[in-house]
Amino acid sequence: MATSSTTVSDDAHIQTEEPLLDVTLLKEIARKSLVDALNSVNGAKTLVLDPTLAGPLGLVTEVSLLKHHGVDKMFWLEPGPLSSTTTNIVYLCRPMIKYVKIIADQIKRHGKDSQQHTYTIFLVPRISTLVSRILEEEGVLGDVRISSYNLQFIPIADDVVSLENDSAFKEIWVDGDETAIYDSAQALLTLEKLYGLFPRIVGKGDHAARLTTLLTRHLPTDSSTPDTLLSPSEKIDSLIVLDRRVDMITPLLTQLTYEGLTDELLGIKNSQVELPVSLLTPPAPPAAASTSTSAPPPPAAATPSLKKVEAKKKHHLTTSTDPLFAELRDLNFSYVGRRLNKLARRLEEDYKGRHQAKTVAQLRDFVGKLGGLQTEHQSLRFHTGLSELLVPLTRTEQFNKTLEIQQNLLASYEITSQLTAIEDLIAQGADMSTVVRLLCLASITSGGIKVKTLENLKREILQAYGYDYLPLLLSLSAPPLSVILPNPLPPALAAAPKYPFAGLRKSLRLLIDDTPEAIDEVENDISFVYSGYAPISVRLVQCVAQKGGVLSNPAEKEKEKDKDKDKGAPKAQAHPIAGWRGFEDVLATIPGETVDVVQKGNGGGAAAAPVASLLRPMQKPTTTVVFFLGGCTYTEIAALRWVGRQNRGRKFLIATTGIVSGNSIVESIAGGYGVGKKKDGSKDAAI
Repeated sequence: MATSSTTVSDDAHIQTEEPLLDVTLLKEIARKSLVDALNSVNGAKTLVLDPTLAGPLGLVTEVSLLKHHGVDKMFWLEPGPLSSTTTNIVYLCRPMIKYVKIIADQIKRHGKDSQQHTYTIFLVPRISTLVSRILEEEGVLGDVRISSYNLQFIPIADDVVSLENDSAFKEIWVDGDETAIYDSAQALLTLEKLYGLFPRIVGKGDHAARLTTLLTRHLPTDSSTPDTLLSPSEKIDSLIVLDRRVDMITPLLTQLTYEGLTDELLGIKNSQVELPVSLLTPPAPPAAASTSTSAPPPPAAATPSLKKVEAKKKHHLTTSTDPLFAELRDLNFSYVGRRLNKLARRLEEDYKGRHQAKTVAQLRDFVGKLGGLQTEHQSLRFHTGLSELLVPLTRTEQFNKTLEIQQNLLASYEITSQLTAIEDLIAQGADMSTVVRLLCLASITSGGIKVKTLENLKREILQAYGYDYLPLLLSLSAPPLSVILPNPLPPALAAAPKYPFAGLRKSLRLLIDDTPEAIDEVENDISFVYSGYAPISVRLVQCVAQKGGVLSNPAEKEKEKDKDKDKGAPKAQAHPIAGWRGFEDVLATIPGETVDVVQKGNGGGAAAAPVASLLRPMQKPTTTVVFFLGGCTYTEIAALRWVGRQNRGRKFLIATTGIVSGNSIVESIAGGYGVGKKKDGSKDAAI
């Protein structure tokens, strides 16, 4: 089976309406909470910061704000002595044992000095009794004031909010630590305090059910309860909670959207990507005649190599200062060059407009447009350069072989040959994360791998990459994760239900062939994000919010009706949320609990969901919140945006514990054992 080459249509990404909920409120809440925390310590202060919080904090505040509220100097929280010229020392960190021990050591070192200090620890997002116990054992509890900085959802786009917890997946499914579930419930409760109770909560997965229980069981009903928690929301019609374990296939696949591929190949962390300084340094203002040099990505032979040593700098990928990014981020990467080409030609024509300006008024009009043209030119230059970095990486033999193996596994095509191809990648020294992702994908899609073949593959991985990765393979093979399984299952795992991929592939219309008839369908379906494969997680959202889109293609159906309408206009009226109605049998085959509850408000708690009519039209526009417990990918975000554009009257607010990819999941599990491998091949110590 050949790798599918189908793509999303050129204009399918355009979003015509603004989100109904203003997520900047969440940013203001985070900023105010931080300011209140800093102001609770009077006078000048030294801030000692957990390095993992630098990225999330950078999304809600600036260094100037910290200095305005008394921060004199800032240091990373790391082992060794701390030199402070201020009396007040403020630690801001997550409640992790290694950080607490570093703090205790620094306090004890200061105890030997003549200068007196006062110490405050702000734990993110809440206080932990474990921290107090460790400080007590170290003998410094009496010297410290412990408080919390309740950092919750952080807006990373107009329609995406994240807890920016990179380790949530590993904590829940490897360590058995459900703290992230509680933190997620508290963050969702904050949304309810702002907008009212979620009228309906639907979800899938055991941990999704636990989150729902936390969210609905202990709602306050006393006199201090905000009015918003006493009645269902008028702006939000439902909350859909998806347990990451319900769809492990999607993050294992290589993302093919512009933003997703950037994450796969370069790595995006806290909405920032490290790029060569030369790409981020604006050149001299271009002359009109030079605009034609802003061309789409050149052939691979003419592109710079990433291996070339060059200074790098972090760049914030955001639509607020880069409108072109909003156009490109959700496109299948094969269409990015076409979009950049189109913009380059338009800019060239706009610059030529100065030659047509004959009168003073016409010149004045051109000068008024010049600033915008230069901004667009700068943005075009940046994204052309970024595309030039990605193109050669997508043309390597290993990248395309990986895509071919993935497509064949999804189609259950010659599984034995695909396992042999994975062996070949190991022999060729392919990246460890790539090999492990393919092995997990082969196991899930085929219902397990023959025992002898699986043992041989595991042995080759350990011999090629080191026996330090044995704990990683054990974690992926053991419950509750169990994504690498032998076939037949051993007695200890025989009772565990297999993932029903073959059945879901048909019932949820996951795979679209690369036949000429199917190409148009891919261009008008969520499957564009993987060039012919629809993410299971987003199909499950469609089961709730766009039922017709699961079994057939609503965009294709309405194509003829909307010929005279603007491209990208919403295609159909959204139907009311009626839970999993119509897909109960499909949901029953997927391991994990199925959630469907209604919140009545006024202390009524949760009740069984009534049967609702799908024919009743929506009375007014609404927002549906989709929460990914354990992280989501950029491709899932792109697919949900597509679904939102097909509905008239419904927008999606995407919430998640963090942004993940197959690499980040594998490396977070491996990093837990002290062998986390970075993209440059070096290793990080265990966290």
